[in-house]
Amino acid sequence: QVQLVESGGGSVQFGSSLRLSCAASGFTLDSHAVGWFRQAPGKEREGVACIASSSASFFYADSVKGRFTVLRDSAKNMVYLQMNNLKSEDTADYYCAAEYLGGCRRRGIPETDFETWGLGTQVTVSP
Repeated sequence: QVQLVESGGGSVQFGSSLRLSCAASGFTLDSHAVGWFRQAPGKEREGVACIASSSASFFYADSVKGRFTVLRDSAKNMVYLQMNNLKSEDTADYYCAAEYLGGCRRRGIPETDFETWGLGTQVTVSP
């Protein structure tokens, strides 16, 4: 069964760090671009970070650039989103998604590019 499962969310204070994990089962994540998306209450889902299937290119939204990093662990078949210096506006449900042999577009990562999605993990940042 092809599946993505996110974990690592939680409630933290402003300025803290969290590492979200995206674990794949039923397929090899190495051959996929992995995007991280988030949806805040009352807002549309937005793409915040992406690592290409080649791991040679990345995308970061302006709102997270310099604070978030996407990391790939091929041995564990996982991708991580390292989030540092968290702000209240980072509060959202976070989702990972995979695109077979995908890249990361420079101007953003459309949801329609990605075929497989996880169910999400919640991140709450308090002042």
